[in-house]
Amino acid sequence: MAKKTVEDIQLKDKKVLMRADFNVPLKDGQISDDNRIVQALPTIKYILEQGGKLILFSHLGKVKEEADKEKLSLRPVAQRLSELLDQDVQFVPTTRGKELEEAIDQLDAGQALLFENTRFEDLDGKKESKNDPELGKYWASLGDVFVNDAFGTAHRSHASNVGISANLEAVAGYLMEKELKFLGEAVNDPERPFVAILGGAKVSDKINVIKSLLSKADKVLIGGGMAYTFYKAKGYEVGKSLLEEERVPLAKELMEEAGDKLVLPVDNVVADDFSNDANTQVVSADAIPADWEGLDCGPATVEKYKEELAGAKTVVWNGPMGVFEMESFAKGTIGVCQAIADLDDAKTIIGGGDSAAAAQSLGYADKFSHISTGGGASLEFLEGNELPAVAALDDK
Repeated sequence: MAKKTVEDIQLKDKKVLMRADFNVPLKDGQISDDNRIVQALPTIKYILEQGGKLILFSHLGKVKEEADKEKLSLRPVAQRLSELLDQDVQFVPTTRGKELEEAIDQLDAGQALLFENTRFEDLDGKKESKNDPELGKYWASLGDVFVNDAFGTAHRSHASNVGISANLEAVAGYLMEKELKFLGEAVNDPERPFVAILGGAKVSDKINVIKSLLSKADKVLIGGGMAYTFYKAKGYEVGKSLLEEERVPLAKELMEEAGDKLVLPVDNVVADDFSNDANTQVVSADAIPADWEGLDCGPATVEKYKEELAGAKTVVWNGPMGVFEMESFAKGTIGVCQAIADLDDAKTIIGGGDSAAAAQSLGYADKFSHISTGGGASLEFLEGNELPAVAALDDK
């Protein structure tokens, strides 16, 4: 069912609560990647232009003890937002109480404030993460309407998304709407051929995604550490490669069910140590030496995957092909990234997480139709699960 969006509600002179995903990486108090802030700008600008009084909030990291508060404050985000918007975004260093309430009451139309990390509430019984009903009700009382633009947390039932939605008119922001559109069309109504590429470390992390996509895609290409569990199921030697022994029977079962729809790497870059400076060699899938480990797919696999991708109209990629953080084992991920980027007239989607980080760090971000901002949320979506924060939004 279609959900209401920010354009479906009256915003002028309204106190607009907006849940954003400002869970950005910080180094020595400085933001090292502001992509998530940038992604929220279209919704923020629209609300301000429409004369809304904007109250922004987000989580940042995991707050487990009092000492975490100092390094996980959203103050740097308010500073960066002020620069990006070219207007002052007031920072309120608390999550509830008189200071916050008075700051909201003093907002004029077209002004914005950001209040402190919602997970500071987790220090007192995980009130945010466990969707404490009183907290959700309190936050809802601070505004007139609620705009949820934090797709990255849509798979979690928290006070700052589901809790507020239970007490207030709740609609999707532009980013949330965009994520649901791209991922929804890819999974539910893809233009064919539809090719899915799944990498990453473990089969166990992706079992339900593999099953779901095998029922929907024309081909599912496997890469990353989980390939070695499939190799083991084929009876191959995997050496010291990452292996989930207990998942070998499942891998065998998946291969039998999928037939030629499931495609594995045909060669690998193996190393004698888990190090960028290790000795390496390229070996075929069935020839990994017993004391070496596979850390990337090889050049023949990249060529094979290029052939599988040729002519594809919809491509979903989730998970790198190898240990791309090390230059010696990044060629597989770069090759697949390039192959997807070179496709003409195809809808190409990266499902967040490490593959999104890889595409961005390798300079391919603008070559894709859509890069999801939510790793866990996009995985849940690709599995076919309903996302709690999306379900909680008002229907059109």
